[in-house]
Amino acid sequence: MSRVAIVSDSNSGITQSQAKELGVTILPMPFFVGEETHFEDIDLTQEEFYQMLTQNTGISTSMPAVGSVTDLWDELLQEYDEIVHIPMSSGLSGSCETALMLAQDYDGKVQVVNNQRISVTQRQSVLDARDLAAQGRSAAEIKEILERDKFESSIYIMVDTLYYLKKGGRITPAAAALGTLLRLKPVLQIQGEKLDAFAKARTVKQAKSIMIEAMKNDFTNRFRDPAGEHMYLEVAYTYDREAAESFKQEVQEAFPGMVIQMDPLSLSVSCHIGPGALAVACSKKLPELEA
Repeated sequence: MSRVAIVSDSNSGITQSQAKELGVTILPMPFFVGEETHFEDIDLTQEEFYQMLTQNTGISTSMPAVGSVTDLWDELLQEYDEIVHIPMSSGLSGSCETALMLAQDYDGKVQVVNNQRISVTQRQSVLDARDLAAQGRSAAEIKEILERDKFESSIYIMVDTLYYLKKGGRITPAAAALGTLLRLKPVLQIQGEKLDAFAKARTVKQAKSIMIEAMKNDFTNRFRDPAGEHMYLEVAYTYDREAAESFKQEVQEAFPGMVIQMDPLSLSVSCHIGPGALAVACSKKLPELEA
């Protein structure tokens, strides 16, 4: 049986310590802070990141260096026969396309999964890949399964401030100014490869209600599973864990009996939406892992 290593990046929200416990490898995403380069969960903690972000320190995201990726693969292939590499969605970063290009030099030993996931749904793909590898499936089989079900997930995110969306060029300064004046709390969605607008709320309470109702609708009409028997459910947040705990309780009341995983959103996502964001996400369970 082929030994398959599972690799992802810190966009998944999986920390280095969690990766060791899970038996996977996480490539830290780089950030430019002024003139310096830092790496998520290596020399840049969540606390340090938000302190710099709120102080208006110039922070921008970047892709891993080509050498960082290939050096990691080369090291892993000394111990493993194959690699499944799961980067963030190709619609949100160029790191997936880069990895696909680099993998062409590895004679099929490295399978790059382009399954349009990010953050908590990407995390679930990593766990699924690990469990499929434990079943004895090859890297190519795992890639095929994950890409087959790539759109079987959903994320809704409430943004507390429009400042960071404006800064990143995702909305115009005029729209940001109007939204700030009206105190809007936009709800965004990720269903596939892009981050799109979903709804506009006037209060946090209304935004949370919109997200919960949207998720209920997805369970019923999109996934045909109102009770969530074949679904994973997650809550995520940026910076404010107390607010996230409260939101998790509301989600739990809407989906009684379901186990809800809660994690902070990765810093790569947080950089574009800022602190105070709340999110609810789901992923459909793979039939191969339910047998």
